[in-house]
Amino acid sequence: MALLGCTVRVLARREEAMAEARYTPTEMLARLVGFDTTSRGSNLALIDFVADYLRGYGLAPTLSYDDSGDKANLFATLGPAGDGGVVLSGHTDVVPVDGQPWTTDPFTLVERAGKLYGRGSCDMKGFLAVALALVPDLLAMPLARPIHLALSYDEEVGCLGVPRLIESIREVGLAPAIVIVGEPSGMRVVNAHKGVYGFVTTVTGHEAHSSATHIGVNAILVGGRLIAFLADLADERKRRAAPQRGFVPPYTTVHVGTVEGGTAANIVPRLCRFAWEYRLLPGEDADEIPNRFATYVKELEPAMKKIAPDCGIETRGGARVPGLEPEPGGEAEALALALTGDNRAGVVSYGTEAGLFQRAGMSVVICGPGDIAQAHKPDEFVETAQIEACARFVRRLGERLSGRG
Repeated sequence: MALLGCTVRVLARREEAMAEARYTPTEMLARLVGFDTTSRGSNLALIDFVADYLRGYGLAPTLSYDDSGDKANLFATLGPAGDGGVVLSGHTDVVPVDGQPWTTDPFTLVERAGKLYGRGSCDMKGFLAVALALVPDLLAMPLARPIHLALSYDEEVGCLGVPRLIESIREVGLAPAIVIVGEPSGMRVVNAHKGVYGFVTTVTGHEAHSSATHIGVNAILVGGRLIAFLADLADERKRRAAPQRGFVPPYTTVHVGTVEGGTAANIVPRLCRFAWEYRLLPGEDADEIPNRFATYVKELEPAMKKIAPDCGIETRGGARVPGLEPEPGGEAEALALALTGDNRAGVVSYGTEAGLFQRAGMSVVICGPGDIAQAHKPDEFVETAQIEACARFVRRLGERLSGRG
């Protein structure tokens, strides 16, 4: 019993400490960067910290986990319960630092000459840090509509967490109206981005001595023909460019990222495997490229199987991230433009979770601190001026939802 009493007192002190926790956006960013949330690992330490912090302010965050239980999304509501309201959304995972020549510890925030260095400082813990640091400010406002905080896992490896996050929102009976995804956009409003669709193709050939190629099936040569076919599709898309839409580049891109195969120079290779993707302009047919690729595969396989029946070509899908479509007269765009003072929204070529929220029936835009050019690089940084601009944005949001802005 004495031990139990001690435990209760320790927990009480912890809750009291969290209730008194107050961070500036930079201090909160330092805490978030300090958690190594590389996608291959767990994000639970960060999620537990954020959940405790929010509970200290009387909030009741909801967590939704992946199948392993090692990763979680977090969703919390500030202000009145009910439908409507605005979601401030960001992913917690970051890309690896392996092999990158950092000049600072990537998981220790370093401030130098108006820049905050650290993995995820730009992509996209800066936005989350601002939203979390301003929780006490927002709670002090008489919000007439709720502000929701949404933190997801595994965005960097295919936006795997946000579908379960959306499910958890529905399960608690909420229907937010607007989502602002805080990916780095220089605090400019973005209303469209390309979709990302990834695949891995494996060619199985038939081994033979390299002096007897007529009785073998060279998987690498077959793979080369498939890659050349993808290159032709890429060139075709360039000819369909639509520069008036503002994307850079102004067309759907087709890309092969890795190729592996073969055993030795004097062996007809049995295996060739390559990873490829396309980044689709919003509104284009997402199935056209894989369908045409599949048709070409069917043209190649008969000759392979004639030599060895166990030969073949298999393609498996990976990331499937829908693009964000512009919403004529969209509520999210109108709100974000009013908060930033911009006259019009722009577009970006990188992918985000925004399209998934949009497909779930919410009005969505992207607006967050930092420059995407700094993301995924060694010595990643976000400018302090961007963090300050984001803080003004979030405060204006709170004032607007309180009827004061």
